[in-house]
Amino acid sequence: MPSPRQQLTRRQKYRNRRIAFFGVLALVLAGLVYVVSAGAAPLPAAAAALSQPEALTAAAAQPAWPDFGETAIGAVGFDGVLASSGEQGAVPIASITKMVTALVILEAKPLAAGEQGPNITFTDADVDIYYDTIAEDGSSAPVVAGMVLTERQALEAMLIPSANNYAVSLANWAYGSVDNYLAAASAWIDQHNLTGTTVVDTSGLSAGSMSSPADLVEIGKMVATNPVLADIVAMTKADLPTIGVLTNTNKLLGDFGVDGIKTGTTDEAGACLLFSADFTVGSETVTLVGVMLGGDTHSELNDAIAELIQSVKPGFQELTLTEAGAPYASYASAWGQTGQAVAAESKTALVWSDTPVTGTVTAKPVGTAHSGDAVGSIDFQVGSRTISVPLILDGTVSDPGLGWRLSNPGEIF
Repeated sequence: MPSPRQQLTRRQKYRNRRIAFFGVLALVLAGLVYVVSAGAAPLPAAAAALSQPEALTAAAAQPAWPDFGETAIGAVGFDGVLASSGEQGAVPIASITKMVTALVILEAKPLAAGEQGPNITFTDADVDIYYDTIAEDGSSAPVVAGMVLTERQALEAMLIPSANNYAVSLANWAYGSVDNYLAAASAWIDQHNLTGTTVVDTSGLSAGSMSSPADLVEIGKMVATNPVLADIVAMTKADLPTIGVLTNTNKLLGDFGVDGIKTGTTDEAGACLLFSADFTVGSETVTLVGVMLGGDTHSELNDAIAELIQSVKPGFQELTLTEAGAPYASYASAWGQTGQAVAAESKTALVWSDTPVTGTVTAKPVGTAHSGDAVGSIDFQVGSRTISVPLILDGTVSDPGLGWRLSNPGEIF
């Protein structure tokens, strides 16, 4: 028989039952909170194990340089001069000056590809300019008072036979006077940062019209990418009203891929040629731009340029930077799933000589993701250019499910 001290009162029994009930309830609620929290908690993101690509370097080019004058080469789409030979200071450039004249005239009187532009009526003043040119023993093309040429035709008359008189007439037409033109040309030269270039006339007959090989390469690139001028300087002949057939002074046109740009010849400058040549490298077309100054004769100059072009071609190479699907990073989730970050596309790059090519991989951590999701990039540094290729996930990293979440609290909390 329990003693009175051992017997629980009804109040005590009720209190104990409440304690037991709420204890169990607390455990159940705690369990529910854990289950809900574990199910909703963000999964740990797997860091990418990166695989950096090896540097790529092509063989160095071996240009065949002449043993005279100054030479430099570049290419459209490439910065600056790619290679050079001889002194690189400013020297007289003879009729190559007319390419500056043409570019500056088109600043005032723009032409689109295929356009003829406004008509120009030539006057007695233009006839006088023609006879002045002959008296100076400069290159010229006929002009008749009252004849009409379009702007495009007048540019052809200036550039194809290298007619000094048309350089003066066009400058007068576009700017009102040669002095006004020279002021505009000086401003244009400054605008394009052609620090080695000075023009004191429209034709280059004066030895004071000078430039450096580096500047001439840049001027050549402007011409090669101007659809009107690129078309004109590639013409071997032009048949113009009143004037008749004019023949291009550039005898290399059509050979070795040459499609421009401008000859120049004076006693001070020697034989000169600013040239462009197109050739195919892999899936790319290279537009080579070069200048050779100070030759004794144009025959000697042309032979040297032909040899140079052929020696330069192998110096351009199309390198494969990456193939689509190439892996650059791997992932391993805490619950055992794996995936790779792979290149989303194939990519090549046209390079000159031994231009260094390096790649840097970046990839973000991945929690869950679907196949094809963007996860990073590989950035190739090709000389001064950066070429980026997206990285995508190859494989799916899915939620491991509630069972794994509940049994791995240390991974998710």
